Amino acid sequence: MANESADSPRPAYRTSFQEVSRRFYAWLLRRMPTERQRLLAVTILAGGLCGLAAVAFHASIIGLEALMINRANAAHGYTWIGWTIVSPTIGGLIVGLGLTYLAPAAAGSGIPQVKVAYTLRAGLVTVRETIGKFILCAFQIGSGASLGLEGPTVQVCAGVSSMLARLARLSPINTRRMASVGMAAGIAAAFNAPIAAVTFTLEELIGDLDQTMLSGVIVAAALSAVVEHSILGSTPVFHVDAHYSMTRSSSLVWYALLGLLAAIVSVAFTDSLLLLRAWFRRLKSVPRWVQPGIGGAATGALAAVGLAFFHLNGIAGDPYKTLTMALTGKLTVLAMVVFCVLKLAGTVSSYSSGGSGGIFAPALFMGGMLGGAVGYLDVTVFHHPADSIGAFAAVGMGAVFAGIVRAPITSVLIIFEMTGGYGLVLPLMIANMSAFALARHWRRTSIYDALLAQDGIYLEHGANPIDPPDDEALPGTALPAVAHG
Repeated sequence: MANESADSPRPAYRTSFQEVSRRFYAWLLRRMPTERQRLLAVTILAGGLCGLAAVAFHASIIGLEALMINRANAAHGYTWIGWTIVSPTIGGLIVGLGLTYLAPAAAGSGIPQVKVAYTLRAGLVTVRETIGKFILCAFQIGSGASLGLEGPTVQVCAGVSSMLARLARLSPINTRRMASVGMAAGIAAAFNAPIAAVTFTLEELIGDLDQTMLSGVIVAAALSAVVEHSILGSTPVFHVDAHYSMTRSSSLVWYALLGLLAAIVSVAFTDSLLLLRAWFRRLKSVPRWVQPGIGGAATGALAAVGLAFFHLNGIAGDPYKTLTMALTGKLTVLAMVVFCVLKLAGTVSSYSSGGSGGIFAPALFMGGMLGGAVGYLDVTVFHHPADSIGAFAAVGMGAVFAGIVRAPITSVLIIFEMTGGYGLVLPLMIANMSAFALARHWRRTSIYDALLAQDGIYLEHGANPIDPPDDEALPGTALPAVAHG
């Protein structure tokens, strides 16, 4: 489309979009003549629509998991082994075709793509990449990829807010602000954690305290969380009823050790992911669309190992059921150590091979397993109550998240909001800040910036937007994008 001549007819869907945009804008302009009024209206509308989009996305993944990876795991006899490997392999191949030929910008976690849109494209996220992300990511996770839905939810919601901004014909600066609105709404809906959504958007995307932008982020995050909460109830994705606390001050030594181990796991994960991703990018003998299938086969084999020896999943499919067992102290220390390693390898395989999915859920899973294993040391050495295993697992989730994602404030708040308790303030701060500081000391570049650097994209945090040409403001046009971020 970027190569169309001036006289060539525009596709029908672009013409229809222009007509809808014109009529909507004329209607909106009559009722809200100033851009400030339109920005407020679009922000409120975006919060609600992003919540609905997130619910639809999550429901699609749950339905596809029931049809694909869950049925593969439950196959009769020993055939479940083959089906557990085949399901993510087929999913990877189909998604690889879609990513290669239909929606390249739908690859990866979604966070780097939104950062590119925010910094280089004045917040523009096209309809094609939004729809592509929704469908392809849902299919890949549903087939058994060891990836999360939280990052993709951010990209989908950023696409919704970008579309609304274009329909209202907001200025480039306000269109850019709507990208931050979409990110906050996506995180809030994914975790039902609106406070953490605001801090993550500030830490990862905005980088400053623009009053107009911050107010929009808060409104959208709250509305999105309310919408998802009202539809899915108090447990949209992950919730723990236990209220953890630190019962013995002597446990602080183990929380400090947990911070150190979380930093090591974080660096091992990011280094492995980047190295394997670079290897796949150099692999010219295998077509690009086939590579996600290779990663899917590896992930399926790892999932089969976990099922065979421990009769538990979490590597392929929904990881939160197994994670909940760690948070309630129902897993053995051997199982938690093994599942931490398997999840690291499975996520690296699924992501680095060019799949579509996020790393938030895998980071929390690895952290929970690591923390629970350290909790067993606390119980064994100091004879503390067994309930402390769950507390260590919760702190481990935040610590590994802080080490990988490099969002230390969010890593503390998200555990508070997900577990519903504030009794672990001191352990969380010790472990999370230790993991964050050590991981940053050993590897200065964050994982998202490193992924973009592999694509030759270097972003200045909080940089001014580059206004896109008029013909790039419509869905489906050629845009600077991250092909495999």
